Amino acid sequence: MLVGLFAVAGVLAWAAARLWDSFGTLPSVPVAAPIVLAVIAVVLFATALSLRARLRAQRERRPGAKGVDPLLAARAVVFGQASALVAALVAGMYGGVGVFLLIDGLDTPARRDQAIYTGASVLAAACVVAAAFFMERVCKLPEDDDEDGGAGASRA
Repeated sequence: MLVGLFAVAGVLAWAAARLWDSFGTLPSVPVAAPIVLAVIAVVLFATALSLRARLRAQRERRPGAKGVDPLLAARAVVFGQASALVAALVAGMYGGVGVFLLIDGLDTPARRDQAIYTGASVLAAACVVAAAFFMERVCKLPEDDDEDGGAGASRA
């Protein structure tokens, strides 16, 4: 789903950039876009590492281990999934604009700078998606080994 969202947003952004540029000047990509996306990726990754350490300590029954509230873990997963969806959309938009800039030509320094900002934004958005996947993996419930669900079920 994320790849489809990325592709659709990229095609629409490329077409919109082409249309907008034919009417005048293309709006600039903000310098803060890759920075904000990178901060979100770092927050997601740090939260996932913290939850992983707390879950491991809880699983190993270490004395003084602080447990993880299930609602907190669920909220973290929802935050990660929402961030991944938004990052895929943003990456598609900036990717489409970046492709337009590359095809149209990078003859002016302003266009080159915009292409760099779009590339950095796409890379930072990919980091957000990777951190969200890591968060989801950390908070995943363990698989149930018992197929029948009974306490006295025999294993083959």
